[in-house]
Amino acid sequence: MGITDKIKGMPTQATQSAKSATYTLLHVALRLISGFLVGYVLALIAQEFFQFGTFMLVFLTTLFLAMIYTLLSKLTIWQIIIFDVVCILAGALLRMYIFIAPN
Repeated sequence: MGITDKIKGMPTQATQSAKSATYTLLHVALRLISGFLVGYVLALIAQEFFQFGTFMLVFLTTLFLAMIYTLLSKLTIWQIIIFDVVCILAGALLRMYIFIAPN
């Protein structure tokens, strides 16, 4: 393989590495956002039940974020988006239940 062949392949290699980097960055960002939102909601629920302080809220948020982050590592981007939609629908269902439930 000569130098000209290496130079001809550079744009293709750059495009592939840019696509791979973008996919990886999006995957990590989605996992972090999903983990933070689910972790924060679960930590708020735990804080209401057990009357924790702010430090415990931050600790539980971080703990649940780490758990969700590792659980979502095996999923693809589309599967993470579907997970987020299911979580949003479950949250809307719980919110509706709270509003409809008797005092």
